Amino acid sequence: MQSRRQFLRQLGGTTALLAGSETLANAASRGLYAGSTHLLTPLAPRSAADTINIGLIGAGIIGHYDLNCILKVPGTKVVAVADLYQPRLVRAKEVWGNDLFTTRDYREVLARKDVDAVLICVPDHWHDRISIDALRAGKHVYCEKPMVHHIDEGKAVIDAHKKSGKVFQVGSQRASSAAVLEAKKRYEAGDIGELTSVETFLDRTDALGAWQYTMPPNLDPKDVDWDRFLGDAPKRPFQAERFFRWRNYTDYGTGVAGDLFVHLITGLHTITGSQGPTRIFALGDLNFWKDGRDAYDLVTAIMDYPKTDKNPSFQFTTRVNLATGAGGDIHTRLVGTEGVIDIGWNSFVMNRLKRPNAPMYSTGYDALFTYPKAMQEEFIRQYEQKYPADQFSRTIKNEPAVAFNTPAGYDDRLDHMIVFVNAIRANDPSMITEDAEFGLRAAAPSLAANMSAKQRNVINWDPVAMKLIKTT
Repeated sequence: MQSRRQFLRQLGGTTALLAGSETLANAASRGLYAGSTHLLTPLAPRSAADTINIGLIGAGIIGHYDLNCILKVPGTKVVAVADLYQPRLVRAKEVWGNDLFTTRDYREVLARKDVDAVLICVPDHWHDRISIDALRAGKHVYCEKPMVHHIDEGKAVIDAHKKSGKVFQVGSQRASSAAVLEAKKRYEAGDIGELTSVETFLDRTDALGAWQYTMPPNLDPKDVDWDRFLGDAPKRPFQAERFFRWRNYTDYGTGVAGDLFVHLITGLHTITGSQGPTRIFALGDLNFWKDGRDAYDLVTAIMDYPKTDKNPSFQFTTRVNLATGAGGDIHTRLVGTEGVIDIGWNSFVMNRLKRPNAPMYSTGYDALFTYPKAMQEEFIRQYEQKYPADQFSRTIKNEPAVAFNTPAGYDDRLDHMIVFVNAIRANDPSMITEDAEFGLRAAAPSLAANMSAKQRNVINWDPVAMKLIKTT
């Protein structure tokens, strides 16, 4: 089967732009997915009877995004939805059909024989339990990021995945992004030389980006299965903000690190093949969103990535700020000895340097101007003889920038879903890049940043064994 990376290579050049108006059905028949006007991702061939039945667990914002996205892939169908808020089950039937099976108990979805795969789009503190239950029930699993709420939950998910033989993918779509995969190709080709540092940030300016989600009017607490929502979190009386804005509270969510650092680290690990850092230090603060939340709205971290067979040692700095006044944006900057790749969400620009092959000097900002005039003149005379201008370059020059842009309307979330569907159809878990081990290696440094900010010390991590290292 043609890999997605091979397909991107065939696009050629530096910009993936394929015009056309091919229909979804026609593209599917040729083994390709067609977006509204562009073809980007290979889709595994299927028979007419080869329908993948989907169960959605968690019909909130991300649940709607993920389910609507996977339903764009030919041969997928939703048959069951679980959610703890009754009106969302009503809405599910409005959106996806009255014949839909709905329940407040996710276990009833897992018990259905007609469910092939589940999308787990619930608060972070339920990710590990539902993932393990789903894998044990013989379902393929798409679990939203971060894979776990606490680092020590990761091993059980990994073990359940290995034992199940099923497809498991974590939902950080950076692992399948066309821009990230093209940057990976450039990096592996050595286009920017040896990596020295990586800088990332993801900032937001608005209330919705800071998880101030709209809450329902005329809320009836009886419509919420509060006890089931709490799960293994501390018991407390019903509080609507904690249910509908759970990301604001560390009992259920993982703050900006778990929500957004994971995206940035996923992109980095996809490009470099790194397994993760060995040391993490972070600072966190709650500067603007003083609305009762206990999750930081600003976290800055620096991580130390060790030398491996694939990469030199390098520093990784990252920041998420929900209180910025300068406009929201996402950026990843890979700095190498011979160039830089600046990556946005679905595009990048690469700038390469041509270094001089003669020693550099200046009559201005250099020690030369501090010497006597006669000595300066003698230096220049000898320099011109040793490094003639027609044979040597004497200054750093920038090569023409290389830009990569995805087509308008491109959706990397859809690419990620196609990877998931292809692996299910091939019954091949190894086709997944962002599997359980990858998921923990992206989540753990993010969660360690929260730990570091709270404890105000360095967290040591073994990225190979995937274990915290305790220091005395």
